[in-house]
Amino acid sequence: MASPRTITIVALSVALGLFFVFMGTIKLTPRLSRDAYNEMKRAYKSYVRALPMLKKLGVSSILLRKSIGALEVACGIVMTLVPGRPKDVANFLLLLLVLAVLFFHQLVGDPLRRYAHALVFGILLTCRLLIARQPDEQPPRKRLLAVNGDEQPLSHRASPEKEGKMKVS
Repeated sequence: MASPRTITIVALSVALGLFFVFMGTIKLTPRLSRDAYNEMKRAYKSYVRALPMLKKLGVSSILLRKSIGALEVACGIVMTLVPGRPKDVANFLLLLLVLAVLFFHQLVGDPLRRYAHALVFGILLTCRLLIARQPDEQPPRKRLLAVNGDEQPLSHRASPEKEGKMKVS
């Protein structure tokens, strides 16, 4: 049976992966929701206006939105389907992306209700990464002592009835 830690990591990975695939797809195409897509276009225009440095670097609102959307979709797919270390890399990239998005929201002065989901999913990404990076806890192994051909757990003191007969060093 899988450990609670493994179940937690898998559940968070799948839920977060699907969420970011969904949100990235909304940034890339209006097929899922035309209203949400148009809202994303408007929001990314305000982000680029608030950071003139992006304009100087040649980053348009379209390029920024599509780059972030593509990264979300790619990392979401990895979080959902790919086992092992790549999941942690995708988790870390998504966490950096969420921090950037939170910065953008603060920069343009959005109210909390507009970026609360990013805050919550950033916390979930942090929790998943912390849980995944913890070393596995292994129960302490019991040492066995062979007495008269039978293996018995080794204790610091011998049992009272055998106290005089057995010495443990």
